[in-house]
Amino acid sequence: MANNTFDFYDKTSLKSYNLDQTMRYQLNMLDSLDVFTRKHCENVANLTCRLCEYLHCNKSFTQYCTICAYLHDLGKLFIPANILQKPGKLTQEEYDIMKTHTTLGYNMCMKDLELRPYANGALYHHEALNGSGYPQGLTKKDIPYEGQIIRVADEYDAIVSKRQYKSHIGISETLKILIENTKPSKSEALNNIAQNTKLGKNNPVVVRTLFKVVIDDIGYEISLTQSYIDELKEHIKRLEQAQKYKEKMNNSKKEKDKSFYLEGIKLLLLKDETLENLEIIYQEYKQAYETRKKIIDNLYNEIKIIKKLKV
Repeated sequence: MANNTFDFYDKTSLKSYNLDQTMRYQLNMLDSLDVFTRKHCENVANLTCRLCEYLHCNKSFTQYCTICAYLHDLGKLFIPANILQKPGKLTQEEYDIMKTHTTLGYNMCMKDLELRPYANGALYHHEALNGSGYPQGLTKKDIPYEGQIIRVADEYDAIVSKRQYKSHIGISETLKILIENTKPSKSEALNNIAQNTKLGKNNPVVVRTLFKVVIDDIGYEISLTQSYIDELKEHIKRLEQAQKYKEKMNNSKKEKDKSFYLEGIKLLLLKDETLENLEIIYQEYKQAYETRKKIIDNLYNEIKIIKKLKV
């Protein structure tokens, strides 16, 4: 039976994005990263590019910000594998080492003339508007815009990857986490009062823009799923016709009629489909059809939930 697979980031793929040839060197630096970090960097760059477009940034800034996002975790080249790939929670000591990837990436970029223009991605993507981020604990006025955008893309992809989403169903729960991080936490309330600020970690405008990106991508997933449903309907229709011929063949008394319907069935069946497994395959297509229909219903519901979210 035919099957479809959904690539969570296919809609935001930058394979066809018109990046200047001079940027190939920067992108090739990702080859040095482990496969998981590389994939994360690509995902964050994809999201960053889309965010910039929805934020109506000009093309030059969008390209610049996208490359910064590609390189944002370059410092993880220098983080020990037992910490970088640890499946469980990091100890405080391990976490302190992990946090150094920001300055390590920044220093690496600054030492290379080709990478130097994009060093901000590495240095600022973990800074928070309320001053609770690292490595410098900067507040909004001192955090470059590209850092604020990449932070949101980075956080979103980290949660998506951890929860291993295969579809956008339930993605609104991830967005709620990002919304919470636009608000000052209770533990920081006194500090916020002292600083005369009511900021959270994330830029609310960027988070709100992420909703548009996600809704657009859900629409794309719906379109892909609907195309597959249409294909399934054709297969179901084909197999129903084959079953009708089979029934008529079994009820025929003349060998000539039996042969006629058998030839009709053979014309309708595809590779690996036989008279014996016809019913099984038919039920598999029907089950796949019902499953995809439910997915589409859930995706439309997800859009409704996201549209009601407030930042």
